[in-house]
Amino acid sequence: MSERKVLNKYYPPDFDPAKIPKLKLPKDRQYVVRLMAPFNMRCKTCGEYIYKGKKFNARKETVQNELYMGLPIFRFYIKCTRCLAEITFKTDPENTDYAMEHGATRNFQAEKLLEEEEKRVQQEREDEELNNPMKVLENRTRDSKMEMEVLENLQELKELNQRQAQVDFEGMIDQYREFEKRERLREKEEDERELKEMLECVQVKRLKDPDSEEEEESGDRKPLKRPVPENPTDILTADRPAEAQANGGGKKPKVESWERSVGSLGAAGGLGALVRKKTSSAASSSSAASSATRAGPTAVPPASSSPAAVKKTPSHDPAPAASQNGSSSLSLLGAYSDSDSSGGE
Repeated sequence: MSERKVLNKYYPPDFDPAKIPKLKLPKDRQYVVRLMAPFNMRCKTCGEYIYKGKKFNARKETVQNELYMGLPIFRFYIKCTRCLAEITFKTDPENTDYAMEHGATRNFQAEKLLEEEEKRVQQEREDEELNNPMKVLENRTRDSKMEMEVLENLQELKELNQRQAQVDFEGMIDQYREFEKRERLREKEEDERELKEMLECVQVKRLKDPDSEEEEESGDRKPLKRPVPENPTDILTADRPAEAQANGGGKKPKVESWERSVGSLGAAGGLGALVRKKTSSAASSSSAASSATRAGPTAVPPASSSPAAVKKTPSHDPAPAASQNGSSSLSLLGAYSDSDSSGGE
């Protein structure tokens, strides 16, 4: 079994191609081709417009006895899309275009008509100059005269424009160049000035660190020196005005919370206001004081007498005696305890 797709055929040894019969086809045979309308046209039968680019199934044939420089000319047959009338046109290799034959009219094209008219005039002129030398001279003189007139008109138009405009183009160009030069110099000077200012700021200006500022502020503040008391109990009897002067004169000292509620120990109206003396002990103390004055300086005061009214001699008590006016709250508390002990006896 032979292959289905083969390129080579089997030719027997006795094959003779001259014995193959040849088909005799007519020279004016027509072929069906697919083409587009080469130009705008209008059907003569129904007036239907057929625009350029519309597709048709056309019949093509070779025109007999018509050649252009050995190139054959082809004719095409199409049908109107409305009335099915036959329309024919053929190729025109001389003008690289198509020529309408019958069945429709080509739409008006002003450009093509103008080109055809120019070609016709040029052809007539060439024919005249070919047979008449004087005609050639006349045509040349007329052409040169027309050219001079055109140049004169052009020069007049230029002068008129210059008078109306009054613009000096050379001066404008010079001014523009000077302006550009000045702008470049100004930009250069500004750049140099900004660079100089930046360098000066970097060299002179010094940014301060916030930590260093805090250290300087803390160094300016000097710690206050407070007097060291000899005895621990002297803090309770220290005078507040002296402390206020040490803090800075007009500033008020800081008041503690326990001083706001109870009061300071050294003030006269502080803890002393809380101590009350009994009436019996007060009367006995007054009588004892009167008997002591009668007896003399060697008399020993009774135990129930108030320490504020009795002065101790330095030979009997080595501690310094407190004054009567500046008695502290501790002395009052001692007197209160003595009165309690005397009352119990």
